[in-house]
Amino acid sequence: MSAALPFLPFSRPTIDEATITAVGEVLRSGWITSGPKVAAFEARMSEYFGGRPVRTFNSGTCTMEIALRIAGIGPGDEVITTPISWVATANVIIEVGATPVFADIDPLTRNIDLDLVEAAITPRTKAIIPVYLSGLPVDMDRLYAIAKKHGLRVVEDAAQAFGAEWRGQRIGAFGDFVSFSFQANKNLTTGEGGALVLNNLEEAKLAEKYRLQGVTRSGVDGIDVDVLGGKYNMSDIMAAIGLGQFANVEAITAHRRALARRYYEAFGPAFEAQSGAQLPLQAFDSSNYHLFQIILPDRGPTTRADFMRAMQERFNVGTGYHYAPIHLFSLYRARGFKEGMFPVAEKVGRLTVTLPMFYAMTTADVDRAVAAVKAILIP
Repeated sequence: MSAALPFLPFSRPTIDEATITAVGEVLRSGWITSGPKVAAFEARMSEYFGGRPVRTFNSGTCTMEIALRIAGIGPGDEVITTPISWVATANVIIEVGATPVFADIDPLTRNIDLDLVEAAITPRTKAIIPVYLSGLPVDMDRLYAIAKKHGLRVVEDAAQAFGAEWRGQRIGAFGDFVSFSFQANKNLTTGEGGALVLNNLEEAKLAEKYRLQGVTRSGVDGIDVDVLGGKYNMSDIMAAIGLGQFANVEAITAHRRALARRYYEAFGPAFEAQSGAQLPLQAFDSSNYHLFQIILPDRGPTTRADFMRAMQERFNVGTGYHYAPIHLFSLYRARGFKEGMFPVAEKVGRLTVTLPMFYAMTTADVDRAVAAVKAILIP
């Protein structure tokens, strides 16, 4: 029955014709690296986040590294983060010479457990990097209470959380450093790229240095380098895509939340008991539903790989896997991490599957994905 249906991917960006035209105009302009479009994109985001300074970059990864550098974090320091994220979240800690410290995750939110964060704090702890998995924020009040109590900086890995909220405030409109990713499958994309929300213009100026080799220019021909920077700037081509996406950012979030509601309705109240699987926490007032992930039952003959193959081969529905536990990668095992240290993260990492969720999806697509899941898990 499903073989005749077109492939339903787990994610697909939507780029409208106006945005394609805008990119063409940039290419024809002769100014395709950082220029007026980048400045306009940064200004638009600053307005969106209540006037806070925003600087753009060529990835969401370097924004976290630069935030750590601005905060003065380096060798001898510890940074606490979650083991369930894209590996970049922990890699940037090593990149600046600091030591990553993991705290296990909450089984319901799948975000870092803030009780365990506080228990992991030592005299060497200098920062926390929480991750808002699937676009669901942690308890922001509790997070910043812990940071204030212990004098810690916070680098929010909000890569998946553009458009998410906490108590009516946009993620990015408050807090400390806030990092966003605009990679291809994000709710707002520039193809690749990222942005860092900062606290003041002094930090913003330092971020500008770090993103372009540490260079400061003055006058017609004045140039100096006083910090070690990299090559992290965003191009005007990317910024033009971002500006086009911004025209629909509220509609994108609203549509994803509507799709998530349909997922819950289609699965129905008996699904978890019948299948042994776990649906994500319902959080329509805060999550932007960047991803819709289920936890497969921890029993029976069907492995995750079998499930993912069946979804595609039998039903032509794509799935994803977000994420493998970071501490079990070889790079981190070599630093002393091993199985059993973070059991909740290890279980989620072993059983999580990402179902289709993107702006061009319809409720009929949701029903199709749910029917496929039920056919496999509830034969």
